[in-house]
Amino acid sequence: MPALAMASLAKKEEEVYLPDRAEPLRLPRRSPALKLLQRIRDETHRVAVTFNRKRRAKRTLTSELLAIPGVGPSRRRALLERFGSLAGVTSASFEELTAVPGISRGIAERVVAHLHPKA
Repeated sequence: MPALAMASLAKKEEEVYLPDRAEPLRLPRRSPALKLLQRIRDETHRVAVTFNRKRRAKRTLTSELLAIPGVGPSRRRALLERFGSLAGVTSASFEELTAVPGISRGIAERVVAHLHPKA
């Protein structure tokens, strides 16, 4: 199996660092090779950021609010903005929930029933 070629591209000065060289390689700004390395770096960052955002969204507990019938993204957002977190929504009283714009008595009842199931 051939050895894996590696290089890194410093963002500010766009210098190319190679494992076997102490000094960075400086390619001309208009060099097609530099443009290719920049595109590879930018695409790699885009993929990594997208992956991490999806992972973070899956792991966040606030998606539990979306499991409540009648609570969609806008009501979830309103509840989280008002109470700060899922724990804040869970500890809110029925009256506090109904004080949130867009949360009717029926929705508040469903939120309470979902977050405080009978033991």
